[in-house]
Amino acid sequence: MTLVAFDFDGTLSEAEMLVALGERYGVAEAIGDITARAMRGELSYAESLRERAAMLDGLPEHEAAAAYEETTLRPGAADVLDRLHDAGHTTAILTGGFTPGVEAALERDGAGVDRIVANDLPTADGELTGEVTGPLIEGTKDDALDDLCAEYGVDRANTVAVGDGANDLPMLKAAGHAVGFEPKDAVEPHCDDVVTTMDALAGLFERTGLLD
Repeated sequence: MTLVAFDFDGTLSEAEMLVALGERYGVAEAIGDITARAMRGELSYAESLRERAAMLDGLPEHEAAAAYEETTLRPGAADVLDRLHDAGHTTAILTGGFTPGVEAALERDGAGVDRIVANDLPTADGELTGEVTGPLIEGTKDDALDDLCAEYGVDRANTVAVGDGANDLPMLKAAGHAVGFEPKDAVEPHCDDVVTTMDALAGLFERTGLLD
């Protein structure tokens, strides 16, 4: 059995959830600038995430829900997930993004994974509080990968990680096979393979024996 762990924003999905949320509050450009710096490794992910979440303080809960509902998977992503499941592999999404957006995107395409490890933006009195909670703020994706290996009885050597940004580096370095999906310049040297489409990812999984 193999455990295949995916990043979400920028990997399974083209969208950046924080930017979509920011568009509903007039702060998308500022959030996007911080996101780009964080993905290039120019500032710590935890610092960048808290800074961006703070910009959303006061965003109405219904506006956040609408942004989550607009989150979509890349073309072909649902097919890759379904084929991995049918082949008997364990699949997981490890993302600094937010649970409701991930769940909405999967549901829209009728896709699923075995585990979602994600963060959340708390609300109070019908508005976002500007805070962020979850396991992947200070926690890193290699630790999350190790936890999943222990839970599902998979050796780390039998894991595949797929990601694009600096916060994916810990799991890419830890996994048995690291796949960059349109990886940032600082990430690409740490990838065993690089793909730019879900069809190409499926082809890679076929060549490596994960998929028939």
